[in-house]
Amino acid sequence: MAKNIVFTGGSGKAGKHVVAYLVEQGYNVLNLDMKPLDHPKVRTLITDITDSGQVFNALTSTLEKHEFAPSLRAPKIDAVVHFAAIPRIMITPDNETFRINTMGTYNIVEAAEKLGIRKTIIASSETTYGLVFSNEPRDPAYFPFDEDYPVNPMDSYALSKICNERTGHAFAQRSGADIYAIRIGNVIEPHEYANFPGFFADPGFRKRITWSYIDARDLGQIVDLCIKKDGLGFQIFNAGQNDCSSDLPTADLLKRFYPNVPVHGQLGEYEALFSNKKAREMLGFVEHHNWRKYVSSTAKV
Repeated sequence: MAKNIVFTGGSGKAGKHVVAYLVEQGYNVLNLDMKPLDHPKVRTLITDITDSGQVFNALTSTLEKHEFAPSLRAPKIDAVVHFAAIPRIMITPDNETFRINTMGTYNIVEAAEKLGIRKTIIASSETTYGLVFSNEPRDPAYFPFDEDYPVNPMDSYALSKICNERTGHAFAQRSGADIYAIRIGNVIEPHEYANFPGFFADPGFRKRITWSYIDARDLGQIVDLCIKKDGLGFQIFNAGQNDCSSDLPTADLLKRFYPNVPVHGQLGEYEALFSNKKAREMLGFVEHHNWRKYVSSTAKV
């Protein structure tokens, strides 16, 4: 039997690709969003995630695509994937970003727990490491970023994501359910590889995100693997590609932009500073969409 998934934020940049990937893997998906998703096999239920009543109602809704379906009974939900959020700073006032992101996540995780849903996956962010939206550029404690790094952001968006991770951890402790937080790197859609020559011409432009990226389709694979992997309790996984989004070797990037930051262990020639090692080892993630498949390493603008 196909698994039934409720996905929040499936109309967004990352969400639409992840939803499409999950549908291709045979899942039944209901999208909760404030905007419809243009996908023939997915219905969008317009839902305000900051309203707990709406969230409880949505998680007990039918997944059918049409109101004239043979049965409109609510099915058992196998997993909730929560991507809905204000996606960065400077879109809404800081306090509103924090409110929507934290209350929305609390409502989703609480409803899933009280409804007996045993798998919840929440979107966290690479911004939790504290570089991306810091007031001024600063050096991290060490590279590469791993899930044990002492996160220390100063902005409302990343702070909301840390609070969401703690919310997930708290509910996993009290329910025994699996709740996995995915710290998502800079999401690259297939058409955005056309931007990479510009990245190569100005390597300093992506310094704040430590040249991280995650292909939207490989992000779909990570979510799929999280759905399938049971028994881990609460976990955090970085979602990034194997390599940096630069044609320069990693050692050159470090020497030029982060000369005073210690490096833990040995890094490969182009290895990412946003480590996906845990996702590879615990989930079985295998990269399929390295930028070199779509961009010439000698491309310059």
